Amino acid sequence: MKQRITIDPITRIEGHLRVDVQLDGGAVSDAWVSATMFRGLETILRGRDPREAWLIAQRICGVCTTVHAIASVRAVEDALKLPIPPNAQFIRNLILILHALRDHAVHFYQLSALDWVDVEQAAKADPARAASLSESHASWTRNSSTEMRAARNRLAAHLTSGQMGLFANGYWGHPQMHLEPAASLAILSHYMQAFEFHRKASQVVAMLGGKTPHIQNLTVGGVANAINLDGESALGMESLESMRALIDEVTEFIREVYFADACLVAGSYPEWFDIGKGMDLYLSVPDLPNGSAANGFDLPGGSIHGFDAAPHSVPHSQASFQDAVSEDTVHAYYHGADALPPWRGETIPELATWDEEKKYSWVKAARYHGQPAEVGPLAAVLIGYDQGHALTRKWTSIALERVSSVAGRRIGLSHLRSTMGRHLARAIRAAMLAELASKHWRRLFENLSRGDVATHNEPHMPTGEIRGVGLHEAPRGALSHWVVIDKGMTRNYQAVVPSTWNASPRDKSGVRGPYEEALVGTPIADPERPLEVLRTIHSFDPCMACACHAFDAAGRPITTVKVL
Repeated sequence: MKQRITIDPITRIEGHLRVDVQLDGGAVSDAWVSATMFRGLETILRGRDPREAWLIAQRICGVCTTVHAIASVRAVEDALKLPIPPNAQFIRNLILILHALRDHAVHFYQLSALDWVDVEQAAKADPARAASLSESHASWTRNSSTEMRAARNRLAAHLTSGQMGLFANGYWGHPQMHLEPAASLAILSHYMQAFEFHRKASQVVAMLGGKTPHIQNLTVGGVANAINLDGESALGMESLESMRALIDEVTEFIREVYFADACLVAGSYPEWFDIGKGMDLYLSVPDLPNGSAANGFDLPGGSIHGFDAAPHSVPHSQASFQDAVSEDTVHAYYHGADALPPWRGETIPELATWDEEKKYSWVKAARYHGQPAEVGPLAAVLIGYDQGHALTRKWTSIALERVSSVAGRRIGLSHLRSTMGRHLARAIRAAMLAELASKHWRRLFENLSRGDVATHNEPHMPTGEIRGVGLHEAPRGALSHWVVIDKGMTRNYQAVVPSTWNASPRDKSGVRGPYEEALVGTPIADPERPLEVLRTIHSFDPCMACACHAFDAAGRPITTVKVL
């Protein structure tokens, strides 16, 4: 018997998302994913000086701020063929790394943990058992019985008061919740501790970027950081040492807490390595440039397709990536239907009634060589592993060994293509970035110590038409900003973001996007409480504010928020 479920909105994500699934025989047989906000930021950027585009573009989202700022300046620099000084590259890289570490930890604990952890069971757990379990997986000074007891008492107080706060409206007691109570308590204790380390990662971003969210230090051509090795009010040895101490603390939390917890949850739910497979095509872009010319990267990129035979990833150049990307609007609320490259992309709203056969989302259908592609940490890990990237292979091997030990059966690389695999890949990526944070701090320190204090190369706008694309492997995956500049002004601007790829609706051929495809086949134990749908959607870490943006052409206020 067929049954339709609509979840609107999907919570614990950034932005507004509706998911419709059709059930047949207790499993999802079809799915439609709909973003319910208008995308219009590109229209704001037309006619403006491209050197200021990054300041506006990073307002795409209040979470993914630095990533859009970086992609925007890279797009203009690509159009101008303008290299940046090494110091600027290292400063940018550190901002991106610390932003990503915070983002990944927020996703695991605050946005996804409650899909797997039962708060009611955690409140009944033995603190000594929780401490012992955590200590068996990692060395962390705050895994004591005292910490676990305090966390349990706090949870119990919420339950008895009826004011659940952060833990309200969960599917507690759901048949798909089977994590050991002690493990649930340990992870919820770390959930609370994580806030402190989110702050420390943000401190580094703010020290380099001037503020966060929405950094202020970028320029087309570099960064605007003042450098004085002996000064206290500029970037110098004292501030660098403060950053290093914060980086060390964040790194310890990522390795000893987040990575360990992700492996524990993954090993405790091994059946979820067989659910949520999704696409056969994965896409990532290289990032963390080693120097000013950006011709060498610490993180590889490319595409990988097909896993029935031995897969082979294909590294792509910026030019080959540009030639492969298109978007169509057959099932999106925009005028037109042709698949257009972003250079010629249009953002002309055309709202219609929700219709699964016609238009049903504000997200365009992004395609790579005409095919839907999954982006994100899973894609980056699969591609990096296949290319023999040492850091990817190191942390992937550690993760799979730990998960297999907890699960009591072998979990291999192919199992990562799943709902749980996305969570594990994100933890792998975080462990890699934590290691690279120290490396790029050291590069900046050594370069400044040699007396090189250059941070900016002056841009010069030609009078004719030029175009550029800025790439960044953001926490949610491959991000690209596309700019066409004519007579020194922005003539066209498009952002193809990770959630454009993953939340894509069907294309002109009726082929589903990654969210939709990953949901097909998912078993649903209780249609009244569709936890399984949330698990798979959350595994992608949706950011609908990035994929589609609210904008009123007449300048009328859309909403008013009062800050007390």
